[in-house]
Parts: sequence; C-alpha cells; structure tokens
Amino acid sequence: MKRYSAFAVVREAFRNHAGWEKAWVNPEPRDKYDVIIIGAGGHGLATAYYLGKNFGITDVAIIEKGWLGGGNTGRNTTIIRSNYLQDGSAAIYEKARGLYETLSQELNYNVMFSPRGVIMLAQTQHEVRGYRRTAHANALQGVSTEFISPARVKEIVPIINLEGPRYPVLGGLWQARGGTARHDAVAWGYARACSSMGMHIIQKCEVNGIRQHEGKVAGISTIRGDIGCGKLGIVVAGHSGHLADMAGFRLPIESVTLQALVSEPIKPCMDCVVMANTVHGYMSQSDKGEMVVGGGADGHVNYTQRGSFHHIEETARALVETFPMISRLKMLRQWGGIVDMTGDRSPILSRTPLENAYINCGWGTGGFKAIPGSGWGFAELMARGYSPLCADFGLERFKEGRFVDESVAAGVAH
Repeated sequence: MKRYSAFAVVREAFRNHAGWEKAWVNPEPRDKYDVIIIGAGGHGLATAYYLGKNFGITDVAIIEKGWLGGGNTGRNTTIIRSNYLQDGSAAIYEKARGLYETLSQELNYNVMFSPRGVIMLAQTQHEVRGYRRTAHANALQGVSTEFISPARVKEIVPIINLEGPRYPVLGGLWQARGGTARHDAVAWGYARACSSMGMHIIQKCEVNGIRQHEGKVAGISTIRGDIGCGKLGIVVAGHSGHLADMAGFRLPIESVTLQALVSEPIKPCMDCVVMANTVHGYMSQSDKGEMVVGGGADGHVNYTQRGSFHHIEETARALVETFPMISRLKMLRQWGGIVDMTGDRSPILSRTPLENAYINCGWGTGGFKAIPGSGWGFAELMARGYSPLCADFGLERFKEGRFVDESVAAGVAH
C-alpha cells in the first residue's frame, strides 16, 4: 500500500495522477476464511482492522450486501463524545474518542477529526442536576468534562438565545475534547488498512443464511455462494434481528429510523456541537458551511431511509427557539438511517447461543462516535473470548436484569 503524503501529492501532480492505486481491492470470495465479519460499515471494518493489528488475524472477509459504508456509517451527524454516566459506557466511548484523536495518523488517511467540543444544554432544573451528576461521574472515570454557566455557553456559542420563552438555557455539560469527524473517511480509512493486510472486502454480496454444524457456526450462504468460516461476527446495525433469526436466536432490539438534515451553506458562525435534549435537537456546522441538524428517532418501528416533513417540522421547531437565526435558512438535503435500539439504549457486544458466532449491535443513535472503541473491544472478544470493554454489554444482561440504562442516565440516547 503506497503511503499518502504531501510529497506523493506533488509527485502525482507531475504525472497527471497516473500513479494512484485503488484504495482497496474488490476480490472474489474464497471458499473459507478464519473469520467472517458481516457488515462493512464502520464497526465491522474497525473490528477487522483491530483483529489484524492487535491479534495478527488477517484471514478475514468483510461481507457487505450493498456498498462499503453505505449504511448508518454514511447516514449520521458525526458527533463524537464520551460524557456518559455509566462506567461501562464511559469506558468504551472514551476509548473510541481517544483512538479518534490519532486515527488519521494511524491509518495514513485523513478522517478529518475535529475536536471542536460538545455542549449538552441544560434547559430544565432536572437537567442541571443530571449533568452535574454526570460531570462528577466523569471525573471519577477519567473523562474530562465540566458543567458550565449560561454565560460560558454564550461565550462558546455566540448565536445562541439563552432566554427562550419555553426552555431558557440554564447551563451545559461541556466536553472540550469531543467533536466531529468525516463519516465516509472513517470507513474508507479502515477499509484501506484492512485491504493492505490482505483481508477481503466483498461488496454486493447479500447473506441469506448462516450455516451451522453441531451447535457451531460453519459458514454463511450468500447470493454469491457458500463461504465457510471458523468464527463469525455479525455487525449489521438495524438488520441485526434478521441475521440473528438466521442463526437461530432472538435479540431484544427494535429497528427505527433516525432522521437528519443539512441547511444551505453559510459563513462560519458555530465552531462546536450543541445538543438540546429537552427539545430534542442538535446542531453543528460542517467544514462546507452547512448546518447539520438532527433530532430524535421515529416513534414507530420501520426500515425506511427516507425523511419526512413531520420530522423537519418537529426538529426545526425545537431548535429555532434556541437558535433564531436558523429560521431563515433553506434545507439542502435530508436523510434517514435504520438504527437498532435495545431496551436500555446500550449496545450488545456478545457471544451468541451459536458457538463461535458473535454479535455487535444495539448502538441505537450513537454508533458513529463508538466506532474505534467498538472495533477494538469486539475484536478482542472474538480473538480471546473476553474483553473488558465488552464485559457489561453481553446478551445475558437482559436475562439477569443487569441493564446499562443510558436513556435514563443521560437523558438522551445519542
């Protein structure tokens, strides 16, 4: 794999860019691999990468029914933060945030990580108490956050209206090292690194069955033929329930659509991410000047990837009071992603009832921020059978009543 550098750009400029090679190959599937990962999104690709980097397991195939990064990885608002209340959640998200900081250098691919900071607004007295508690918990967990005053919020975000008639801003939970990254670039960077290790990324290859023998996984059936494997990782987000059914077990999840939109580009006016959980809207400004806006998940189970006017109205109404200037903006585009929600709004990284089959799902609306940490922990779980990062997120917690209830603790599942 050729190394990207400023020198390489200059060199290729003099060669009419004829020397660039493909970032990753598109091979034909072999009959068998040591490990198969179903799902070539951020989590699946990160799992494959850390299997190779940390454990030397490179006989890996990443199977994708569509195109690489074409699911939720390319359909989110790119927020990265780790200010969660529960210890297990804070650990895996902080691992991810820390890995994001050096990911461009590690992958030799610019993922455009921007540690611009994240504010979670407190607009009720209940939120003030909750975020103060989270700040204390984060201090014990080694996660750097602080509760800031309304004046400090205004200093960081000059365009904000602190005196909203319904929900005035009473403060905020500020994580200075949170931020954003380029979603497509994260998938592309991991894919390039996986391909350079000799792993096979096989696109346009839908899985229609999981084969087993005497209670152990034996391989998968696809539209391009049967492929055997020693271990199987299922990392397919909103379609996890379908793959689990193929493997012979059920998951405590439901799939719903999460919608977002971007405005027309405008001059720079906001250099951090703001989340307003009481009215359920969040916003940041992209490097192209667009205001990236998101809200809550749909209230009904569905698999659509399209937006709806109802969602535009609800989300825009929520944010216009806090950011009056956006009332004059025109919407540029809108999209939806299929998110997999557990009852406690925390992920599942676990062994399954089918031996040597593992599942990574249930990230709900917060999967992008966790990609490096999820891949790190899930790779360790698949390679060694145990990972400290995954210990709290096994399937057995639902039977034992050990919920990691972030929806209650954090007040929002993003």
